Amino acid sequence: MRSIARIIAIVAGLAGGTVFSQAPEFAQQYRQRIGGAIDELRVIVEDFNRQAADHHLDRQQALNTYAHSSDDFLRDRGVSMQSTITRYETLLAQQLKLGTADPVAKPLVLMREPDDVVFANTWRDFVPSVPVSFAGLVWGAIGFVGGWVVAVLLGVGAQRVVRGRRAYRQAS
Repeated sequence: MRSIARIIAIVAGLAGGTVFSQAPEFAQQYRQRIGGAIDELRVIVEDFNRQAADHHLDRQQALNTYAHSSDDFLRDRGVSMQSTITRYETLLAQQLKLGTADPVAKPLVLMREPDDVVFANTWRDFVPSVPVSFAGLVWGAIGFVGGWVVAVLLGVGAQRVVRGRRAYRQAS
């Protein structure tokens, strides 16, 4: 019975290691998607800034013009533009954090405040890689230990249940 438990623990550790070793690659693919999103949002934000400047307004003055309009469409368009600008600035900040983080820490940086759309699309199109980087090996080791611990704890719990049933049968 012990050898089966060890095998299960090792298999669980390997499964955890395999899954966790993909964290740096996921962070890399996420970072690439952020770059694409930023490039597209930059076009929109710079165009808005340029149009505002053409009318002798800065960005905030242009947004205020939208906000104080009597037209519902223009007010809503101002809210939408403010949302676009905020997302652009948020993604820029996250890109900077991801770019300056140590490779092992990038998955943690990503998980602090992921962009829902970029995260979902990265997950949808994620392509696993072989963990040949140091970060991939570290995350693989973390996953191995985590999987092993979960398997051991489940094994200990199962042993207690079996022992409890045996003790109950012997007492009856």
